[in-house]
Amino acid sequence: MRVASLNAHRTVMAEYDEMLTWFVLALLSIGLVMVYSASIATAEESKFTGFHPTYYLIRHGMFILVGLVSGVMAFQVPVQTWQKLAPYLFLLGVALLVLVLIPGVGRSVNGSRRWLSLFVINLQPSELMKLFAVLYAADYTVRKGIVKHTFVKAFLPMFAVMVLVGSLLLTEPDMGAFVVICAIALCTLWLGGFNLKVFGGLVFALPLAFAALILSSPYRMQRVVGFMDPWSDPYGKGYQLSHALIAFGRGEWFGVGLGGSVEKLFYLPEAHTDFLLAVIAEELGFVGVCAVIILFGGLLIRAFAIGRQAAFLDRQFAALLAQGIAVWLGVQAMINSGVNMGVLPTKGLTLPFLSFGGSGVVVNCIAAAILLRIDWESRRMMRGLPI
Repeated sequence: MRVASLNAHRTVMAEYDEMLTWFVLALLSIGLVMVYSASIATAEESKFTGFHPTYYLIRHGMFILVGLVSGVMAFQVPVQTWQKLAPYLFLLGVALLVLVLIPGVGRSVNGSRRWLSLFVINLQPSELMKLFAVLYAADYTVRKGIVKHTFVKAFLPMFAVMVLVGSLLLTEPDMGAFVVICAIALCTLWLGGFNLKVFGGLVFALPLAFAALILSSPYRMQRVVGFMDPWSDPYGKGYQLSHALIAFGRGEWFGVGLGGSVEKLFYLPEAHTDFLLAVIAEELGFVGVCAVIILFGGLLIRAFAIGRQAAFLDRQFAALLAQGIAVWLGVQAMINSGVNMGVLPTKGLTLPFLSFGGSGVVVNCIAAAILLRIDWESRRMMRGLPI
């Protein structure tokens, strides 16, 4: 009787990807602790927070709670429904990107107009657009499967859409989100078996396009110059990076201890958002950074495995959706880590699941829930059960 009960329990537990769930929960938990540690000094000294040291901790905890509830709701939506909604959600995302640029509607912070004020919270449309871009790219690739080797019919429509989205994002400006969305679109098309000659041309065209974007914008040029040699102007163009590198250097192998960071004490800007990894490096050391990287690596491995399993079951949209989410989270985590370590120029991208930010945390949780839904449906199909 006990054996039968135990086997039944294991069968129920095996209906979803336990490892993926634990990876996500571990990242969210680390993020909650480190956001509090990185923000406590800023919260104590800011009128905006009412001088309350737990301001960011409470808000980030609320964001995680909303994200988990949103994830549970997203898990209830069949993958086929996501496919049907994909074009409409993408149009909604474009509309939100237009709204954010309208004076009096969009909210500007530090010279960037990226937020829509919803009274209680600020919505960042570019975060939603990443999810919508994954859904649209997967649906587009499936729909264009018959003509995927035709440059004009297959690639040009997607290129036109990316130009539109890119123009809106660069107007904000939000080059980081633009880079992530481009990576999502291109990787999804490639994984979908589109003509490799197209991507051969893009290998030469994309670097030229990014070079033109950098040269056409003085502030982007300053970021690149500061990134190449931050110590040449440590109080100007290289200020953020130089202090991030100091944080990494102080952390050494095991860190200075949780809460012991000096750089978060008004030296390192955006310590609880863009440069959270630098605070992790200082307080938890090389070991702490490796732990975060391992968790992201495990999450991406599971995401690609879920996509591969869906592909074996001939669920092309589900497979591309899972792999697209993996590309999105992987590229964004890589860029944020590279910026913190001085490998890449500053992009203004947060670390998925960890950094402070309501829109990002909620959308990341929804993406994780969609991955779990894809895996759940695949497991039920393999058992011959209805989905």
